[in-house]
Amino acid sequence: MLKHNPDNERIKHKYFTFLKDAMRVSEHTIDGVAKAIARFEAYTKYKDFKTFKHEQATGFKKYLIEQKSQCKDTKLSKSTIHSTFAHLKRFFEWLAREQGYKSRIQFSDAEYFNTSSKDLKIATARRIQKVPTLEQIMHVIANMPTNTEIERRNRALVAFTLLTGARDSAIASAKLKHINLEENSFFQDARDVNTKFSKTFTTFFFPVGDDIKQIVVDWIQYLKVEKLYGNNDPLFPMNEIGLNEQLQFSVIGIKPEHWSTASPIREIFKQAFNQAGLEYFNPHSFRNTLVQFAHSRCKSPEELKAWSQNLGHESVMTTLMSYGQVAIDRQSEIISNLSEKHSEIPAHAVELAKAIVREMQAGNFVSPTATVV
Repeated sequence: MLKHNPDNERIKHKYFTFLKDAMRVSEHTIDGVAKAIARFEAYTKYKDFKTFKHEQATGFKKYLIEQKSQCKDTKLSKSTIHSTFAHLKRFFEWLAREQGYKSRIQFSDAEYFNTSSKDLKIATARRIQKVPTLEQIMHVIANMPTNTEIERRNRALVAFTLLTGARDSAIASAKLKHINLEENSFFQDARDVNTKFSKTFTTFFFPVGDDIKQIVVDWIQYLKVEKLYGNNDPLFPMNEIGLNEQLQFSVIGIKPEHWSTASPIREIFKQAFNQAGLEYFNPHSFRNTLVQFAHSRCKSPEELKAWSQNLGHESVMTTLMSYGQVAIDRQSEIISNLSEKHSEIPAHAVELAKAIVREMQAGNFVSPTATVV
């Protein structure tokens, strides 16, 4: 059975190059595009893209809606279906302008990949995210063992994630030279650090406690003094595999090399939360925790802006719209307090509101539900 079409492979390669080099799309997003196109090709039994007609799009939509998820014995989510259709629509719109295809493909046929209005609302609806509390994270860190250098590294990694709110890909690629303990900062230099959209910025340690910072400080001192690591060595080195005392291959320590992906970091988080008797929260969820923490700490527009920049956001609206959901219990408390007689709106709240309105009027934000290529 045909598993690929040579002409399709060539034009896909050209499209992926266009997305990466011209549109500056991330590798992660390109992987999603490739998966969407692969699903469509499997459905059409790898027919040449030159044969594309709107009937294929209509048939594929009906087919995909009935498919089950690979991870769960349930149908694909509305959001997965919507993103798949959106990727395919943009691909065939691009294809309809390419030499050798524009005479074969009707540009308007790509419109048949549009999601229905009902499903679009379901797919893009904002839902309550599960976010770990600061107390839960502290409990996890306090319960992590520190008997071996692997265990000390793992605890420092979780502490560093809370201290900086950095993404796991940035943490996996961070070097010792990027940490300035005198300034309490993490310089996320895109030349070395794998940041989102290759953005370079400085994160100053969030005020989550001196004990959390000390864990990171002790780890850095261990690497520099005991392991004799240099500035260009990784902040969180990967495991070293070798022969143990029983002459069996196992993890025997760390070695001065970076992880190639952030997967090991997520595994460390899973193990840490499991050992603490709590449900698993991924590294990215710590960013939500820090934004919720900001609700009680930031009392002025300037403070909120600084907190937002510390997370790598250019606009406060990105922080509030993408990460700034108020927890349900806090929402209940706020609404109850508002019902009290003679309650007055604090001056700092008025200033925050005015600053947010100015951001919106200036258009300095992107809706979290907007489709990004």
